[in-house]
Amino acid sequence: MLEALLQPVKLGALSLSNAIVMAPMTRDRAGPGDVPTDTMVEYYRQRASAGMIVTEGVQPSAAGKGYWRTPGIWSDEQTAGWRKVTDAVHAEGGTIVMQLMHCGRVCVRANKQDDSEVVAPSAIQSADKVPGPDGVPVEPAIPRPLEASDVTAVVQEYATAAKKARSAGMDGVELHCASGYLPNQFLNPRSNQRTDSYGGSVENRIRFTIEVLQTMAKAIGADRIGFRISPGNPYNDMADDDPDATFGPLLRAADKLGLAYVHLVDVADKLGFVRENWTGKIIANNNFKPDTAEQLLKEGRAHAVSFGRFFISNPDFVERVREGSELARVDRDHIYTGEERGYIDYPMRNA
Repeated sequence: MLEALLQPVKLGALSLSNAIVMAPMTRDRAGPGDVPTDTMVEYYRQRASAGMIVTEGVQPSAAGKGYWRTPGIWSDEQTAGWRKVTDAVHAEGGTIVMQLMHCGRVCVRANKQDDSEVVAPSAIQSADKVPGPDGVPVEPAIPRPLEASDVTAVVQEYATAAKKARSAGMDGVELHCASGYLPNQFLNPRSNQRTDSYGGSVENRIRFTIEVLQTMAKAIGADRIGFRISPGNPYNDMADDDPDATFGPLLRAADKLGLAYVHLVDVADKLGFVRENWTGKIIANNNFKPDTAEQLLKEGRAHAVSFGRFFISNPDFVERVREGSELARVDRDHIYTGEERGYIDYPMRNA
């Protein structure tokens, strides 16, 4: 038995029944108006035995949408839809936090259902293509650079979204600072060429992310907030010759805020680096298998481990880990399409 993975863990105010976290995964199943559907309710309910679920990336505002059929938390209808999700997860004894994901320049305009702008720190188009409504990658939009007053407004949008998440029953929120999305765009000098107090020096480039975390902490409590980073990950045109020079100061500044956790996508063996700059709790993510995750926890290198695709095809992943059962494989053709197929039709082992 993998004992460390199955032990309860506390991350700030978040109580996890085990150290197995369901990682955030885009699934493109939101309904009209980017409202969570009943199918989404069932998807999350099935996986409620995870110590904690981190939802797919959720738009804090209409301008934050970049991908087709991703859900939001900026309308009353969306908030009501998420309430159904949290009620279902809590009824099964689960814990769930919402990942807030503002895509910034990582956006195909055809993916939007309104005339909201595509914004970013600077008017620099991402060199990486983004899937359109049909799933075919195309060139992303050229963003409008945010004015200083706009930046302040976006920071407040995150705080409002965090409050809405809590009103929808979420146990906390996670700020997506990875994968080339808006906070990452501010952090990286490739995408941030501003000359004001949000650009140039590393102290200025981390300012936006720290202000968002501070404002959300004031809104719902620092001990219910985590943030996700991936230093050195070039995804969505985020190549960086020296990520440590940015993420070290970011981690040290965030460490002072009393947050619940940092969620590390350890694509460049950065776990040791994070531990040198962060004294709080760590959720590790790096395509771990249960046995390698168990070893990581036993060595005290992380406090919990998140799993992605294992949870897609194994809604009862925690039970399978507990029993040492065989894991089902992912239907890769229906990760982003298929409605119920490849989404809520994976069988439970003991069904």
